[in-house]
Amino acid sequence: MKNIKFLIIGVVFGIILSKSEVVSWYRIYEMFKFQSFHMFGIIGSAVAVSMIFMQLFKKGTIKNYLGENIPVKDKKKGLIRTLVGGTIFGLGWALAGACPGPMFVLVGHGITAILIVILGATLGAFIYGLLSKKLPH
Repeated sequence: MKNIKFLIIGVVFGIILSKSEVVSWYRIYEMFKFQSFHMFGIIGSAVAVSMIFMQLFKKGTIKNYLGENIPVKDKKKGLIRTLVGGTIFGLGWALAGACPGPMFVLVGHGITAILIVILGATLGAFIYGLLSKKLPH
């Protein structure tokens, strides 16, 4: 029962994704064809908010739900890894017409075809788990 707050946050996040039309295949199509600023504005806003929150995590201003500092590790810079990973992610997003975040919102909207994408994403995560020790990180 004490974790109900996380369920509530997830439901609110899903409502926000739905109302902002982030789950709309048409909005995603517009974005990949550079026909609308809608999705780029949302993604840009998310990046800006994330940058602010990361600085607050690093300063120790924001703590986790147990009151502990949130550790932020500096990552190695790898342009090639970022480009390859981003390309794979973008191709999957374009092919599926859905980002991983709103996939479950689409199920709630009654779009049952997204279950195939969820199955593929789950299978991909499982395969990554099997191979992760052999991959360069």
